[in-house]
Amino acid sequence: MKKVIDKFRDFNRYYTRVLGLLDDHLLNSPYSLVEARILYEIHEQGPVSASQIMAEIDMDKGYLSKVLKQFAKDGLISKQLSAEDARVSLISLTAKGLKAYHALDAASHQQIEALISALSKAERRQLVEHMEGIRKLLSGSTKDS
Repeated sequence: MKKVIDKFRDFNRYYTRVLGLLDDHLLNSPYSLVEARILYEIHEQGPVSASQIMAEIDMDKGYLSKVLKQFAKDGLISKQLSAEDARVSLISLTAKGLKAYHALDAASHQQIEALISALSKAERRQLVEHMEGIRKLLSGSTKDS
């Protein structure tokens, strides 16, 4: 078991280094990985409540609140009361937030394209199959997360 754990951790260190996931500023942006993920969730689910974001990325309420306050201060998000429950604020990206999201998305796309461009079509297919296999093994299903 220890050997498997050591290999797993080694791969995680490799992968986070290759993608620069531990850098303070992901993809030469002003955002950390966590902040970029929050922007992603707001974009994909928006309008979305803070509770929905916390559930999706299993994040501490206090830290999410801090990030959302900074996003609001920076003009990246707007909030409006839910029509179904006035106690709930729904968060959406503003035009500035959409611009930031699309810049991150394009940079991420370019980064992955650069990583896999030297691979043959068969190797890219094999890479995707392995990633899907990892997800299936660790989650116990083929469901997207």
